[in-house]
Amino acid sequence: MAADVQVLAGFHAVAARLRHAPDSVKEVYYDAQRRDKRMAALLEQVKRAGSAAHGVPAERLDGLAKGLRHQGIVALADTRVLAVDIDEVLDEIEGPPLLLVLDGVTDPHNLGACLRTADAAGVHAVIAPRDRAVGLNATVQRVACGAADTVPYIMVTNLARTLRGLKERGIWVVGTDDQATDAIHAVDARLPTAWVMGAEGEGMRRLTRETCDHLVNIPMLGAVESLNVSVASAVCLYESVRQRQQA
Repeated sequence: MAADVQVLAGFHAVAARLRHAPDSVKEVYYDAQRRDKRMAALLEQVKRAGSAAHGVPAERLDGLAKGLRHQGIVALADTRVLAVDIDEVLDEIEGPPLLLVLDGVTDPHNLGACLRTADAAGVHAVIAPRDRAVGLNATVQRVACGAADTVPYIMVTNLARTLRGLKERGIWVVGTDDQATDAIHAVDARLPTAWVMGAEGEGMRRLTRETCDHLVNIPMLGAVESLNVSVASAVCLYESVRQRQQA
């Protein structure tokens, strides 16, 4: 399979790509034995998009999905990045920006979960360093349940420089750190905000930490010392949602 072809497995991933970038979907393969309404509705969506649909045995889908849970539907699509320039994204935002910055998240399951949460919380873009992060592979697409096609995932060459650029545009850069004195509730998240999350186990890199305007912790009242990065992202992003809805 060509490097520029992306495998989308499952109803959420395929339907989201058909909604947001139907021209990128080249072929769809579905379980020829399925006759239910959900499959019929998705195949109608495929037809409207003008993509080719092929009914095949389940074993063929297993081979195409390469271990991903496909639910009887797999699509082959052009690799698609929703945005590559953070300034373009920021220029189109109405109201205070809300960004998620992931400093070195390499687990595709964590990235997929972060993208799904980012979509739910109304995040305008997710930013990651190009040299210390996972790309939008098939596992990320599956776990994100379509969010990889709705939230721009922007990989940058120099994360600290990008953060300084955000600050120049009036965005408050808030990093999460277990050793920080203030809790996340001390942040005025109604302001333009970029939440910065560190890598699994290692946290933020030194330069990233030093570039932040404010360091805060997530209160931990039990025995465990830290949260998974996708869970921590959800806690912080929904603090922004809470404050902005009360404004």
